[in-house]
Amino acid sequence: MRFWPGLTKGLIRENPVFVMALGLCPVLATSTSVNDAIGMGAAATFVLLGSNIIVSLIRSVIPPKVRIPCYVVVIATFVTIVELVMQAYLPPLYKSLGLFVPLIVVNCIILARAEGFASKNSVGKSALDAIAMGVGFSFALILLATFREVLGKGTFLGYQVIPHFRPAIVMILPAGAFLTLGLLMGYFNWMQQRSGQGEDSKNQSTGRYER
Repeated sequence: MRFWPGLTKGLIRENPVFVMALGLCPVLATSTSVNDAIGMGAAATFVLLGSNIIVSLIRSVIPPKVRIPCYVVVIATFVTIVELVMQAYLPPLYKSLGLFVPLIVVNCIILARAEGFASKNSVGKSALDAIAMGVGFSFALILLATFREVLGKGTFLGYQVIPHFRPAIVMILPAGAFLTLGLLMGYFNWMQQRSGQGEDSKNQSTGRYER
């Protein structure tokens, strides 16, 4: 795995939210403000990185029949660390995120990367994959939260950014979350299709010149 493509794949090409549609529950629930989105993204990235590294290290000694319970125990350990750190040093963020911090244990992205990638690859590749997916997940959360907070509250990071703006309250409600997510997923899908068509045209052009 080359370093830069491996690091950036989670942003667009294999974005866990907009492309693979994983982990949508915390995305929809914690994207009402950019502050919450940053906190959830950082927490999920930390758990992803730690669990991928440990799973990769112990992959050869885990019996196949109990691999999923073992992965869940590893993930739960790092979630507990995150939860205790938030409770101690970031109580307002912990209170705001609420139940969705412990629910990182069952986040589809983390378990999928442990089972589908870390259990089959080296520590270095697994760490790079975790960072890529964590950055992609955080990017999706922050992008979604930016639209919802600006349009639904008229603020960004809690600061007023649009004077005399009448917020569209629907944007911070569940309906606004689904609407914004659907539009962004449609845009990313269009980008993927356009990129694929561009690659096909380039390959056809190259083939003509080669002939």
